[in-house]
Amino acid sequence: MAARLAPKTVLAHLIQRRNQTYSEIVAEFVELGGTITERHLRRLASGERAGTTPQTRRTLQRMFGKPVEELLAPYVPEQAAPQHAGGQMVPVAAPGGRITTGNEMEVLDMAASRARAFALAAQSGLGSEAMEQVYDDVRHVAKAYPQRPLPEILGQLVETQDLVFALLESRQRPEHLRQLYFLGGVTGGLLAKASHDLGNPHAALTQARTAFLCADNADHHGLRAWVRGLQSLVSYWAGNPHDSVRYAQLGAGYAEQANSTTSVWLPVSEARAWAALGNPEATRAALERAEDAWDNVQNDDLDDMGGLCTFGRNRQLYYAADALAWLPGEGEQAERYSRQAVDAYSDQNHPEWAFGDAAGSHAAMAISRIATGELDGAADAIAPVLDLPTERRINGVVHSARRVHQALRQSGRADDARELQEEIETFTRTPMQTLNR
Repeated sequence: MAARLAPKTVLAHLIQRRNQTYSEIVAEFVELGGTITERHLRRLASGERAGTTPQTRRTLQRMFGKPVEELLAPYVPEQAAPQHAGGQMVPVAAPGGRITTGNEMEVLDMAASRARAFALAAQSGLGSEAMEQVYDDVRHVAKAYPQRPLPEILGQLVETQDLVFALLESRQRPEHLRQLYFLGGVTGGLLAKASHDLGNPHAALTQARTAFLCADNADHHGLRAWVRGLQSLVSYWAGNPHDSVRYAQLGAGYAEQANSTTSVWLPVSEARAWAALGNPEATRAALERAEDAWDNVQNDDLDDMGGLCTFGRNRQLYYAADALAWLPGEGEQAERYSRQAVDAYSDQNHPEWAFGDAAGSHAAMAISRIATGELDGAADAIAPVLDLPTERRINGVVHSARRVHQALRQSGRADDARELQEEIETFTRTPMQTLNR
């Protein structure tokens, strides 16, 4: 019998000591309320990957009785901890035999995750049902992304990308490869946005480049244009407006061929980058192109994903307000667009509602009111943003609040707005932190 490979991490050592297969560990992991693929677990145990979601960390600690930082540390034999008695963790059961793994919705999500993993693993090649399941997973995350706090969905997004990449790396029927590359591009784009939201533009652009590669392999013009839009967005908030203009213009040809909602998103993204550069003529021209593009828009399969994968009129209003708020001579127009955007995002049950864009609309309104000397009105406009909980203080929201602070400093009435400035400073000191890895 061949000797076992020396474990590279404490986690690998403990898995060997339990004398279980990785698939058995994954099954136990799911029973305890977590979600993980065998491939991800193997990469963690081998030291190839250190990134974990909060849910994964909690479940690993529960299974092995050690913090994740210790589990993923290099294994040194003399420092190895003793094995749990019996090598098994016993689930805690409530009276009546009910396992206490969380609330009912979490239990249902866990069961669905286990059923999905079984259905996909049970097939040598993807069938129509399995392909539909993967599509549904990606669509679910795309729709949830703008409306739910990132910590709630990041784990599912990472696992979904891992699943899509694993399927692409295995043998698939030719007719499914293009679909999987399309889904790989979508998940990569969503993770680019997630990296941006956590204040990591380098990781965001890395994810976007891989997403664009997938879009090329899928030969999907709408997806190519969408990824360029994400690159423009990341560059804009990273303080690189010239790059933002460049990416928006690079995607314009693809958007024109797709005639999807990206043909609106790209010019309005270009508009606010031109505005940040102080070019009102280019800003107005780009805003006009965005409005004219609606005449030819036809939703494609990327738009049909919904959520972050499509660009609606509500977001157009917000982008226009955000752009015009940069320009001193556009105060009246900025106020009009920002008012319309705030009204558009007032209904949290609307399919296009997004907490980040709603916050940006309020910030644009505050800036337009500062320009006209309405400090009390500005305070009312920014108040809902300053009330956002930490898990919704994504990078763009924090930057929008800082722009309001900057507008107050430049207004010549900083003393009158000292209290509001202090509130904004407190808010921006506590952004959503990068999740522990």
